[in-house]
Amino acid sequence: MIGRPGANEGDTVAGSAVGASARGEPRWQALLAQAIRDPAELWRLLALPMDALPAALASARLFPLLVPRGFAALMRSGDLSDPLLRQIVPLAEEASPAHGYSTDPLFESGCSPVPGLLRKYRGRALLVTTGACAVHCRYCFRRHFPYTDLPRGRRWWDAALEEIARDPSIDELILSGGDPLMLPDEQLAAIARDAANIPHLTRLRVHSRLPVVLPERVDADCIDWLGATRLHPVVVIHANHPRELAPGVVGACSRLRAAGVLVLNQSVLLAGVNDAAAIIVELSERLFGAGVMPYYLHVLDRVQGAAHFLVEDERAMGIMRDVAAELPGYLVPRLVRERPGMPGKEPLHW
Repeated sequence: MIGRPGANEGDTVAGSAVGASARGEPRWQALLAQAIRDPAELWRLLALPMDALPAALASARLFPLLVPRGFAALMRSGDLSDPLLRQIVPLAEEASPAHGYSTDPLFESGCSPVPGLLRKYRGRALLVTTGACAVHCRYCFRRHFPYTDLPRGRRWWDAALEEIARDPSIDELILSGGDPLMLPDEQLAAIARDAANIPHLTRLRVHSRLPVVLPERVDADCIDWLGATRLHPVVVIHANHPRELAPGVVGACSRLRAAGVLVLNQSVLLAGVNDAAAIIVELSERLFGAGVMPYYLHVLDRVQGAAHFLVEDERAMGIMRDVAAELPGYLVPRLVRERPGMPGKEPLHW
């Protein structure tokens, strides 16, 4: 999930943290306003090797750097290969051409009956709520998504929900982005209320990286609207490495569960980040300890600029065989690939 320049007005936080607090905005917005956007600042904070900075500056011009300071604080100083840093740091490899990689690897441009709504699988509809995010993951399959084409203005979601209301086969609404938790709680609560008025909807699923990279986002206002809906609420977080599950993240997941929210995790298998069975095993164990169930482990979507993260299928399946030998079945995430036009995620039968 990722933000892009030109995301919808009002989706991102501008100004200083002091200004945000003075206006009475939530703490998470103040923290987001302090996020690191300049590679040179990240290099200074983490004492990274200066010979790699020019390439980072060049890659950040193609796809900007964005990372909250709390998440950056979990990264090892002086280590460009740190698995948390590797997910967000611009690298020279992003500019290298790679055969079979595209700006729309899942052909989502052909799945939208109305602007902002994606229909890829039976029974589910996905609302691309915003182009904004709290962190720019370099492997994101929507890093080239045309977010500037999304609807704007008050009640921009009306047309999408009208489309859903016309199709009684849809029983689940998925909020995605960007990151839906970048929207104000008032707007999210209104979407949830309007969705709950569609009789055949039964579930509301929210896909968000914010509980991991900015856990302060899971505050009382967020919990209020999630816990108030008649729809069954599901939050799918996104953690790729066990070190991402800091105490604040565990607390955010606990607050969600206390509100009756089912919390799942999906990861992406990434070279140099989590491409070892021991890492996946530890991640699953720590997720379970936080009350979160491992859900999917995605192989890389072949988006332009992310080829250096690829783990080939045979190696991925070997990793999963080793994971399955260590964990009970309910803690083994499903290794899957998304293919355009398929009725669901395609499992890789390791």
